[in-house]
Amino acid sequence: MSDSDEKYWYNLTTGQVERGYVSPAVDRAGPFDSAEEAARAPELLKERARAWAEDEARDDAWGSGSTNESDAPR
Repeated sequence: MSDSDEKYWYNLTTGQVERGYVSPAVDRAGPFDSAEEAARAPELLKERARAWAEDEARDDAWGSGSTNESDAPR
């Protein structure tokens, strides 16, 4: 039994926690170390998506306070 077979996954289609590779990869989120953590997958995914969106917004705004080349006098 490999390490991944001992991990838990959240099935995005059924909403069930699974141990090991039960469902196709496209339907799984994980791996997680415990069934409890896997059960929280929807909440964890939302938290991570929010954090990534905030990071991207910060990156997009980086340097926006400085003069843009198109705004510079010629």
